[in-house]
Amino acid sequence: MKAVLKIVKWLLILIVALVVMGFIAMKVLSEDRPNAIPNTNADQVANEMLTALNKPAWDSLRYLKWEFMAGHKYLWDKQNNNAVVSWGDNKVVMNLDEISGKAYDNGVLLPDNEAGGLIENAWSFWCNDSFWMFAPFKVFDPGTSRSIVETGDEHTGLMVTYESGGVTPGDSYLWLLDEQNIPTGYKMWTFIPLQGMYMSWENWKTLDGGAKVAISHKSSIMSFDMKDVQAGNTPSDLGYDNDVFAGI
Repeated sequence: MKAVLKIVKWLLILIVALVVMGFIAMKVLSEDRPNAIPNTNADQVANEMLTALNKPAWDSLRYLKWEFMAGHKYLWDKQNNNAVVSWGDNKVVMNLDEISGKAYDNGVLLPDNEAGGLIENAWSFWCNDSFWMFAPFKVFDPGTSRSIVETGDEHTGLMVTYESGGVTPGDSYLWLLDEQNIPTGYKMWTFIPLQGMYMSWENWKTLDGGAKVAISHKSSIMSFDMKDVQAGNTPSDLGYDNDVFAGI
């Protein structure tokens, strides 16, 4: 028994030491957020990026379908801002403006008093996963500010800060734009411990209609791809019933 307790003790010490070392490493590797002053040139650069990604085509987009990490699947009715969010046996059909809707467990509609938790989960998933899908088109969202940052290389640096909205207000992203004003990636100052972490935006896909979205994202510690990214004019174009949003 004493031997077992001794092993447990040393395991706990090792775990604590690893956590402390990881925290220190994150602090050492983190970058301070660059100082930048908002100016009209930043808005011009942001608009040039949107032009490169064909914002008029994005504005006219009707429905968008994709799958994110952990099996989070989405159908977005962009014009009415409704979404179907599915994961595992769960499905939520919701109005994203009101954060309300219907929730299903294994195909069974849940009563309102049981649906709230799934709707909150769906909203949290949406805020994170949709950002990775089309963040460049959100640079003029309400509550954002824009500024130019010197990058020291050939990239144009466009800093976008989200003062409000979503589930983690205060996040900042330094977009790095190539000579065609298309993002190659961004550095993040968010809730994650590693501040200033770079994540690529690559493998750009042109959707039906002409808007461009990045399918792949890579950093020094992780990478992932969006799956089954498709645009359509009706839910049935994308494998859903046309009345999927009825009644929400």
